[in-house]
Amino acid sequence: MISTTKLSKDLDEKETVLKDTLAGYNRVVVAFSGGIDSTLVLKEALDVLGKENVLAVVANSELFTDDEYNKAIKLGSDMGANVLGTQLQYLENKEIRNNTSKSWYYQKQIFFSRLNEICKEKGFDIVLDGTIMDDNDDYRPGLLAKKQAGVLSPLQTADLYKVDVRSLAKKIGLRNWNKVASCSVSSRFPYNTKIELKSIAQVMNSEKFLRTLGCSNVRVRYHGDVARVEVPENEIQFVIENKDEINEKLESFGFNFVAVDLAGFRSGRMNSTLSKEELAENNG
Repeated sequence: MISTTKLSKDLDEKETVLKDTLAGYNRVVVAFSGGIDSTLVLKEALDVLGKENVLAVVANSELFTDDEYNKAIKLGSDMGANVLGTQLQYLENKEIRNNTSKSWYYQKQIFFSRLNEICKEKGFDIVLDGTIMDDNDDYRPGLLAKKQAGVLSPLQTADLYKVDVRSLAKKIGLRNWNKVASCSVSSRFPYNTKIELKSIAQVMNSEKFLRTLGCSNVRVRYHGDVARVEVPENEIQFVIENKDEINEKLESFGFNFVAVDLAGFRSGRMNSTLSKEELAENNG
């Protein structure tokens, strides 16, 4: 068994590498989502480089909720950062609109291109993001777009995994250290399904309702007139107990049928439909 003392020492060493990495930059733009990974990057960058040398950029689009955007703007401001919001129109891109297997690549390409424009316009030197070591083991087509854009990931340089990020964030007092990860709403749609504003609203409204009801982590996968609800396994019984209320509400949002996925919540579930060739071709 590994002692907590050793874990703490390893974390301290990683934090030192993170700070030393950040100290090697001059003026940085941080791709800030309000999630714990980018929050840690922003906090450490502010501490090391100072407010005047750090700009947090928060992007809003059709594929993210206004609520998440507004919370990220407020969180960055509360942390004492200079914060800039920007609006992206992802659905203007046909690959994204048709949710092809290359959709994630194009989303990140648009995102990082805009951040690089802001970086140049505002007189900053480099764009940083919150990519962590775990991302290397997942299907991440956006990693190629990040590499092509020259965006750097200081958390990876410091060999930080999600468990490290949460531990370090808790240690330094970040209030969102245990925040549930959010993701582009396009992940709720099967590949090669056209994404429209109406269907996006159905999914977003359904997920918001389920969170309000008490679900800690939820995905409503869109299958035409069927909503497939994913929650952690220990919350499936809660959903079943509230089935009448959930069914009625999701039907009011436009679904004809509501199903519960008995396998429980799993991030990136739709990627299981991709072939090995598609996964290899698109991953960064």
